[in-house]
Amino acid sequence: MASEETRTLKSTTNVSGSTVSDSPAPTGKQTGKASTHAWTTRLLVLGIVLAALNLRPAITSLGALLEEVREGLGMSGSVAGLLTSVPPLCFAVFGVMAPRLARRFGPAAVVCAGMVLITTGLLVRPYIGGTAGFLAGSALALMGIAVSNVLMPVIVKRWFPDRVGSMTGLYSMALALGTASAAAVTVPMTDALGGSWRSGLAVWAVPAAAAVLPWTALVRHREAPSGSEAPGGQSTRAWEAERARPVLRITRSRTAWALAVFFGLQATAAYITMGWMAQIFRDAGVSAGTAGLLLAVTMVMGVPLAFVIPRLATRLPRQGPIVIALGVCGLVGYAGLYLAPAGGAWAWAVLLGIANCSFPLALTMVGMRARTGAGVAQLSAFAQSTGYLISIPGPLLVGVLYQHSGGWGLPIALMAGLMVPQMAVGVLAGRNRTVEDEAAR
Repeated sequence: MASEETRTLKSTTNVSGSTVSDSPAPTGKQTGKASTHAWTTRLLVLGIVLAALNLRPAITSLGALLEEVREGLGMSGSVAGLLTSVPPLCFAVFGVMAPRLARRFGPAAVVCAGMVLITTGLLVRPYIGGTAGFLAGSALALMGIAVSNVLMPVIVKRWFPDRVGSMTGLYSMALALGTASAAAVTVPMTDALGGSWRSGLAVWAVPAAAAVLPWTALVRHREAPSGSEAPGGQSTRAWEAERARPVLRITRSRTAWALAVFFGLQATAAYITMGWMAQIFRDAGVSAGTAGLLLAVTMVMGVPLAFVIPRLATRLPRQGPIVIALGVCGLVGYAGLYLAPAGGAWAWAVLLGIANCSFPLALTMVGMRARTGAGVAQLSAFAQSTGYLISIPGPLLVGVLYQHSGGWGLPIALMAGLMVPQMAVGVLAGRNRTVEDEAAR
C-alpha cells in the first residue's frame, strides 16, 4: 500500500484492470480496446462521484428540517430519536445482503439499483402521509444507500487496485460534499420553494436521479470484458479462481471485529451529529439558518480531509496515530459544545467535522485489511453491517435523554464518553495485518 501511487513507464492499469503496454505498437484492435477502456474508466469515476454525492443527503437534509418534520407529523422527541436511528438500522439490515447480490448480479448493477431506490424513496417519503409512511419512504432510500455503502470499497479495490487511497479519498470527498451541501442549502431551498418542508426534502431526488445514468451505462457496457482479461488486472482464470475461493470465516478475525466496532462507534457519532447537532445549536439560541450552516461546516470539513486522510493512511503501516488525532478533536469539540454551544459554535463545528473523518479512514482500512477483492467484500459487509447495528441505539438514546432531562448535558456526555472506546478499537483495527491470515488460523 505504501507505493500505491507508483506508476511504471512501461504499463498502466485501466478501469477494467487490463494492462496497456507501451511496446510493441498497438494494433487497430488494441487501440480500439484501449479507447473503450479509457471511456469506461472515465464513466466509472463519474459514477463513483455521483453515487457518493447522494449517499447522505437523505439524512442531513432531514437533520436540517427535523423540527419542522416533527411538528408536521406530530412526533415526540423519542419518536424523532427513532427516526434518526433508522439509517444505521437499514444499513445494518440491507448492507449484509450486498455481497450476495453483487455475486449474483455484479457490483455495478446493484449500485445502479441502489441509486434508483434512493431516488424513489426521496421522492415519495414526504408525501406518503403520516409518520409510518415517512419511515417507509426513508427506509426505501436507505436500502439503496446501504448496498452502495458496502460495495464502494469493493468497486475501488477491484477496478483501481493500485489507487485504493486516492480513489477512496475521491469517493469520501464527494460523499462529504454531498453531506455538507444538503445540510447547508436545505433550509434556504425550502424557503425558496414556498416554505414547505415536504418540497425541501423531495427536491433531493433530482441529483439522485442523475446518479442513475452512468451506472445504467456501465451495466449495459458489462462489468468484465469477455476476452482474456478480467477486473483487477487478472486473467480470466485467476479471476474465476478468486471467485471460487471458499468464503472466509470472518468472525474469527480479531481485526475484523475491531474494525466493525470502530466503524460502529464512528457511525454513532456521525448520525448523532447529523440528526441532532443543528437542534443543539437552535436550542442554544442560534437561528435555524445558521444552525444548518454550522452543520454544513461540520460536514464540509470532510471534503478536503476525506481526500488527504486515506492517502496518508495507505502510506503508514499502522493507522493508530490518525485514529488518536481524530478522537482528540472530537473530545475537545464535545467539551466546547457543552460549555459554550453558541459562543464557540463555529470552532466546535470545525473540530467535530474533523472527528467525523473517521469514516473515510474506516473505509480505507477496509481496503487495507484484506488482500483480495472477495476478502474486501466480506470485510466491508461484516464491518459495516455489524458496525451499523452497534450504532442504532445512539441517536435514539440521545433523543430519550434530551426529552427526559430537558437539556443537552447528558446527551453530550454520552457522545464524549463513546469517543474513548472508539479510539481504543481504532488503534487495534489499524494494526498491519489482514483478515485472510487471521480467519485461516
